[in-house]
Amino acid sequence: MRLWPFGRSGEPGSGGSGAAAQALVYRGPAAMPGCAESVARVLQRVGLSVDFVGPKERLPLTAQSLSGRLLYAQPGGPDLDDAWQHIAPAAEAIRDFVGGGGYYAGFCLGGYLAGRDPGLRMLPGDTDQYIGTRGASVDHDRDALVTVTWSGAPRELYFQDGPYFALKKKAVGTPVRDGGRAQVVAEYDNGLPAAVLCRYGDGVIAAVGPHPEATDDWFTDCGLPVPRPLGIDLAEDLVRRLLDCPTGANAS
Repeated sequence: MRLWPFGRSGEPGSGGSGAAAQALVYRGPAAMPGCAESVARVLQRVGLSVDFVGPKERLPLTAQSLSGRLLYAQPGGPDLDDAWQHIAPAAEAIRDFVGGGGYYAGFCLGGYLAGRDPGLRMLPGDTDQYIGTRGASVDHDRDALVTVTWSGAPRELYFQDGPYFALKKKAVGTPVRDGGRAQVVAEYDNGLPAAVLCRYGDGVIAAVGPHPEATDDWFTDCGLPVPRPLGIDLAEDLVRRLLDCPTGANAS
């Protein structure tokens, strides 16, 4: 399920220039098969060079691997507690990378991991299960479609027990690109934040609960109707918004 290998010619980081990739995507036991590749494709579509990090990759997830990169992405994955066991040893390195002026993109599990208990503790608030909230249109942890409002327009996205983002009210207001601390990019159909941008130290986080990066296979493999249009343009929009936010010395 969701196995879409890039192959030798399309593998991120396999270009002939020898330059270090701008973005690193986690691939390993804290990610589901295919999720890392889908996120990597989105990053490539917005113009970033990409490589994978993980216990069986050429690069391990360490401070040294993150050094000098522009963005780190955490894709969808398994149970939060199980995933945290694999990410926790690198938690300080990830926080230092983002806090020092890097970008973090978290999709579903990656959104949960941006929160706390357990998590990287980088959000001005926390995360929780959308399926347990009042008025949620999905009340189970199986594959599903969920409707979100993204930039004022309703869209259907692939969803599998993703988070909502419980941000502190005083943190939300001015857009992050204009110096604000946090902003909501998309909402679930019950009004809770489904995608957010947040500042952490000198860096910026983008986190989303559903899977806008999902391709046709995600839906057909589990018998769901394929929404048209797919949400890949929204995944790109989120990453572009993230990269549009100044970091480090350029942050307000």
